[in-house]
Amino acid sequence: MERELITYQKFNDIALANELAQQLDSHHIENHIVEESRTFDPGFTFNDTLQTDWAVKIKQQDFEKVNQLLKDDETEDINAIGKDYYLFGFTDDELMEVITKADEWSPFDFVLARKILANRGKPVGDEAIATINEKRIEELKSPDEPQTYWIIIGYICAFLGGLLGIFIGWFLATYKKTLPNGERVYEYNENDRKQGRRMMYIGIVVLVIAAIYKLSSIFE
Repeated sequence: MERELITYQKFNDIALANELAQQLDSHHIENHIVEESRTFDPGFTFNDTLQTDWAVKIKQQDFEKVNQLLKDDETEDINAIGKDYYLFGFTDDELMEVITKADEWSPFDFVLARKILANRGKPVGDEAIATINEKRIEELKSPDEPQTYWIIIGYICAFLGGLLGIFIGWFLATYKKTLPNGERVYEYNENDRKQGRRMMYIGIVVLVIAAIYKLSSIFE
């Protein structure tokens, strides 16, 4: 089943993951929670302590459906929110940023930002939202900035026969990010992926040569 599902959202609290899973179950949307332990993240940040995440996975074709149902569910709660909630202090431009970058905010904040703008006489209609979402997807498809620093480190490690060089190369060459609509695209540009493949192959060759050399010296 896990091969058919991809990560929709990650949490560092199992209770939050379970809450989302129950919400999805109530709408009969197939989902699965996976515990993930890591000391490495896609931004090439190495952590000294082991971090555990709980990933809620769903089918790729359900992403947009889940995005909408979470927003619909939050609509029922916004009328009860107090005026001291931080979004009420946002300017119109800041509220528009919440809407244009909805993937960086919670569904509740998205719905409330839209309502506040409507109350201020600046409603954002469904057609405008659709256009905003399309532009955001195209923006997120753009590859990350060139990873020059990690390419240099990766080549050094690869020529030294280190497994780190092979790992960095593999990561640069293969890592994909998941867009809000469930589409998966490469995180890094074509040149960085090409460099990653090269350093991976170099690292493997150097590692094999080093292993052969050590074995030959043992049998001499």
